Amino acid sequence: MKYVIIIPDGCADEAQSELDGKTPLQSAATPTMDEIARRGVVGRANHTPTHLPAGSSVANMSLLGYSPLENYTGRAPLEAAAQGIELGDDDWCVRCNLVTVEDQTMKSFTAGHISSEEAQRLLAIAQENAADARLEFVPGVSYRNLLMMRVTPDSPAPFSQETRATPPHDLTDKTVAEDFPRGPGSDMLCELMEQSAGWFEDHEVNKKRIDAGKLPATNVWLWGLGQKPKLAPFKEVHGISGAMITAVDLLRGLAALIGWDRIEVPGATGYTDTDYAAKGQYAIDALAKYDLVCVHVEAPDESSHEGDLGKKIKSLEEIDNKIVAPILKHLDESGEEFRILVTPDHPTYLSTKTHTHGNVPFTICGTGISPDQNSEYHEVAAEASDLAKLNGWELMPYFLKS
Repeated sequence: MKYVIIIPDGCADEAQSELDGKTPLQSAATPTMDEIARRGVVGRANHTPTHLPAGSSVANMSLLGYSPLENYTGRAPLEAAAQGIELGDDDWCVRCNLVTVEDQTMKSFTAGHISSEEAQRLLAIAQENAADARLEFVPGVSYRNLLMMRVTPDSPAPFSQETRATPPHDLTDKTVAEDFPRGPGSDMLCELMEQSAGWFEDHEVNKKRIDAGKLPATNVWLWGLGQKPKLAPFKEVHGISGAMITAVDLLRGLAALIGWDRIEVPGATGYTDTDYAAKGQYAIDALAKYDLVCVHVEAPDESSHEGDLGKKIKSLEEIDNKIVAPILKHLDESGEEFRILVTPDHPTYLSTKTHTHGNVPFTICGTGISPDQNSEYHEVAAEASDLAKLNGWELMPYFLKS
């Protein structure tokens, strides 16, 4: 049996007045997702328990079959795992965005999608100026970076599970005045954020960006902190091998922690300009080696954070045409038993430009799946379905063994 999971990140949304009361998923031309619905089942799942952050870290942990109520320790440690960074049991990891804040408003949580090379140069200055020897700024991809705190018995970390920090993508075009880190150790985080504004202000990287009409990286934004999680290997739990295709460190990290291989695809960007067709082909090729292949696509989520309805619809149509369609065709022609699952991790509303708690629609077809009465895949069909996994981590065993 072969299994494929396709995650159009953040595609679930609410009805849009511009679409005559339809959601983007309802309005997008997604004939292959609808074909999966027609041949299989449509249901809903909730991957974001209300007292945990409604973000990709919680939601994707749940989607991959691990209860975040038992396993979630923070987002940043998952991204550290993606880079092969080993955390000691007492170490802490903090997500470090490069952002653009103007007049106390979050102008861009990506610093205008700053390049990785530019980010590396700015973080080098931050490292030079960091007064605490336990701190290490670790460059990642573009605006997505990390801050490590290596802890020793003689020098404990000031943080705890009560330390809170707001994701910058939840603050787009909003004031940041009331959303700085809070709780144990937050003074250190706030001080670093404030100091970084001075470190970056006259840096050559920002001068060149401004001259080119681009947004500068005004400062770091620190959030998503946590310690090393301990997840049981997926093969040990389910008896099958897996591989992840993604351009996002969070998903790479989750894959590493559960023992999946990670397949890097040239042209995969984690944005709307990603090479959708390459992701689809690499997934098809990977099925020759792995029992389960998961394809994660960040584009719908990024479109929502930008509040861009057109981009969101286009990204869904690209996913359907260049990823879902060729994969389903390959599975049909392979002669092997298979199942395919399409589902986002969490809703991301265009109206608020943020992740939100709540149900997401899923559709599954393949061997052993008896069709229901649905012929379309979207939120409205899912809400009307009797098939619900309100503990979202129960979706994975249902997909594999129902």
